[in-house]
Amino acid sequence: MNRQQRIHLYDIQKRAYTEGSIEHINDQWIFFDEETEEASMLEEYLHQEIEIFRMNRWKKGVLQEPGKIRVGNEVTMLRDQDLVRIRKHLIYSLERLLDGINDDAFIQFVTTLNSLNFSIYDCIYCYNHLSFLSDENRKDGVNFMVFDNQEQICSVQHHFCYFEKISDRFEFTLNTGKRLIIEKMIS
Repeated sequence: MNRQQRIHLYDIQKRAYTEGSIEHINDQWIFFDEETEEASMLEEYLHQEIEIFRMNRWKKGVLQEPGKIRVGNEVTMLRDQDLVRIRKHLIYSLERLLDGINDDAFIQFVTTLNSLNFSIYDCIYCYNHLSFLSDENRKDGVNFMVFDNQEQICSVQHHFCYFEKISDRFEFTLNTGKRLIIEKMIS
């Protein structure tokens, strides 16, 4: 699996974007979050990936300055009441963890999480013990993650051992009491 395939899995995650509309008020662009109805200055998202809904499809670009999005080689001007969505950021420690595990473990983790109706963007806490072992020859320990999809909570423990054999074990526990364990071992 190459980086592009991993990025595709990131792109198709539920709740990967904050969606809403924008309004031009007193010479300032304001973003209104559809879910929370909170307002924020659009300039807070400068130089970030943003999508605009035009002609019945989402156009991906980068917010160059409030009111202007660079889509490929062209600059698109925003209009009052445009629908936009802004890419959410992963928690840094989770992003490093996902980058650090092998492809099989990555796919198993993400697809299992998705099957439980959670997204990697639902992560509210991640302790990445693996990141502290970068200089070690033998890497073993446990990473802890907590996900909240607004309906349920999921706690994940990632037990790993990377030495002569590679072992990744994910234990998913939902607040309902449902538990799921997956394990991948490579000799």
